[in-house]
Amino acid sequence: MATKVYVPRLGEGVDEVTVTKWLKQVGDSINELEPLLEVNTDKVDTEIPAPATGTVLKIITQEGIAAKVGELLAIIGKPGEAVDSEQLSVGSAPAQKTAQSPISNLQPPITDHASRTTDLGFISPVVAKIAAEHGVDLSQINGTGLGGRITKNDVLNYVSSGPKSQVKSQPMVNRQSSIVSPTEGDQLIKHSTMRKSIAQHMVESKHTSPHVLTVMEADMSKVSKHRAANKAAFERDGVNLTFTAYFMMAIVAGLKAYPQTNSSWTDEGLLIHKNVNLGMAVSLGEDGLIVPVIKKAEDFSLLAMARAVNDLANRARTKKLQPDDVKGGTFTLTNHGVSGSLFAFPVINQPQAGILGVGAMQKRVVVIDDAIAIRPMVYMSFVFDHRILDGASADWFLARVKDTLENWA
Repeated sequence: MATKVYVPRLGEGVDEVTVTKWLKQVGDSINELEPLLEVNTDKVDTEIPAPATGTVLKIITQEGIAAKVGELLAIIGKPGEAVDSEQLSVGSAPAQKTAQSPISNLQPPITDHASRTTDLGFISPVVAKIAAEHGVDLSQINGTGLGGRITKNDVLNYVSSGPKSQVKSQPMVNRQSSIVSPTEGDQLIKHSTMRKSIAQHMVESKHTSPHVLTVMEADMSKVSKHRAANKAAFERDGVNLTFTAYFMMAIVAGLKAYPQTNSSWTDEGLLIHKNVNLGMAVSLGEDGLIVPVIKKAEDFSLLAMARAVNDLANRARTKKLQPDDVKGGTFTLTNHGVSGSLFAFPVINQPQAGILGVGAMQKRVVVIDDAIAIRPMVYMSFVFDHRILDGASADWFLARVKDTLENWA
């Protein structure tokens, strides 16, 4: 008997995914729990395992297409097994668990309150929310999803393409082509789902909060000595002690001293977060950037912090992160110095109050007690939301980070 593969629920609030890559094609054999496809949700690429051993008989949702939780993705069965019209019907996953599917416990039924159907077709709650926030008339959007369904990316692309009065016959690509005309030999590289998501987040962040930059430099002598003295001991515990862990600990000290920096702006008032949930920007090379989050970082020792940094960085680069791993951040560190950059002007990860950029550590000549000395120095670029912090309060926070690093014991 054929087994249907559905979109599992990958995390709280995740109602829709985009199929980014099929790891198996029709006719390919696959074992139970072997990766079948990759999906993307909020920049996180997640592998979906096969719920049964067999042959891929049919792929329902093609690459680049969005699908809601519980939607049919593919059918697995015996080689040569016929797929009838009933099996191809695009329905929701069964409400009860089945012995066939190892991921059936991740497939709750789609309930009435989770979505709505109008004369526009199925409208997911995510799509409805974004449209409401931006005042978008959904009837003006051409859906690219299954059966012409309007997806999250359709709405975001429409919002970024121009005024709400734009009509269907004027898609963004046409407006852009009138500005930049390709010439012979030019190459068009299609935007990945992650790149589109990054672009949207960056544009929205700049439109949301006034960005202000302040820069200080820190003497890393004591941190460097501490790391050299303890690196071997950490390795015996299976942990690579990186400088990133020290920066994360110093940020925690700064946020605890100045809680206003660990906050978010709301129209009703300033929301001070109880926990310090530190985001850590991880470069994925040409694939983009992702920011996994260390939850309740205020409770971490240096060893625990270093272990968490290792774990999240490794899982980010091997596409093993889960959607919940990139949610709930209250502050972000971006270590752009790993690529040689000295200082930068990072973009705030909304709805956070700020982001700290750390440049490359270099030995430089400095003056200490009227004497010339050579010290390992690093520039720290703090970009903050000027609605939340003023210049003085931002500098107080950054000075605490600097002091923590320079007086590490």
